Amino acid sequence: MYLKGIGFKVVVNFCVCSMLQCSNFGVTPSARDASSQTYPVREFQKGMCYVSWERDKYRSAFSDESLERLAALGTEWVSMVVTWYQEDAFSTEIAPSENTPSDESLRHAIARARELGLKVMLKPHVDLAASSLGSWRGDICQRTEAERDAWFERYCSFILHYAGLASETDADMLCVGTELSLTSEWTEYWEGIIAAVRTVYCGPLTYAAHWDGEYQKIQFWPQLDYIGIDAYFPLTDKDKPSLNDIKLGWKKWINVLEPWALAIGKPVIFTEIGYSSACGAARFPWEEKLAGNPDTEIQKRCYRAFFETVCGKEWLAGVYWWKWNTNVQAGGACNKGFTPQNKPAETVLAQWYQRR
Repeated sequence: MYLKGIGFKVVVNFCVCSMLQCSNFGVTPSARDASSQTYPVREFQKGMCYVSWERDKYRSAFSDESLERLAALGTEWVSMVVTWYQEDAFSTEIAPSENTPSDESLRHAIARARELGLKVMLKPHVDLAASSLGSWRGDICQRTEAERDAWFERYCSFILHYAGLASETDADMLCVGTELSLTSEWTEYWEGIIAAVRTVYCGPLTYAAHWDGEYQKIQFWPQLDYIGIDAYFPLTDKDKPSLNDIKLGWKKWINVLEPWALAIGKPVIFTEIGYSSACGAARFPWEEKLAGNPDTEIQKRCYRAFFETVCGKEWLAGVYWWKWNTNVQAGGACNKGFTPQNKPAETVLAQWYQRR
């Protein structure tokens, strides 16, 4: 039997796939009864995205030290990022590469984070290979129904692999997808994936939607525990805005987000938010390679503006800053990138995260 779209056949394949993944990991679905749990726990998630694009860096002494530094700032949650790749936007094959952290390194980093008192969200990404210049994961789409079935079945295998690892390591949350804007309109496929994930992993789930309209179009939010938004909202048309300029920019977006979130009735987490350390950071928050000299003061103002305007809103349940590197010496005054490490923004982060 096959129904158009996801259909009975594909739903069954998803569930069979999930059971095979459990046996491959040597684990069974978590003994916790998901129906007896009340998700989500409404603590504010003081988070940071923890990143590596190297096979074994997560289990290095450098990474252990960097996680210690992160915990000392008052961070309470880390989003562990791991990436698989497809050749171009139309490919149906998704696979790890030499830049994908190994399962062993992820297990080590999760264990170390837990030793430090940090809670862990596992956040698998799919990116396009370096050969697909000018494109990004939001461009991934399928031109035919057969390609769509093939891509979603491959994606199912990918995300269930990490659902099994999340269950095995007792991770505190799993993100089932990130910024897959052109695929997220296929609601029935995503509902099938979410159902399959829940047979493997019984903790809370989210999806990280793109800020530019995707989060408002998604129809599968009812199947998840948190609404995730990668919150790279443009806040000003100035390259060197004042703190007040940036705060005024946030008020516009709050007026959009607040009624929408209250209507959906689920807590929102900013699964990513960040600013580079250069002119234009508040104007083009999604850009890391901005022109000009480093400007860590602009990044600092962006952090302050967020904490003084958005943080504390009843509908917002957490924030994960992009990004913290495994090298404790990363960042610094000459670095234009997103990391707040060894910059004034790190001090702002510590001041707010250490508040009770």
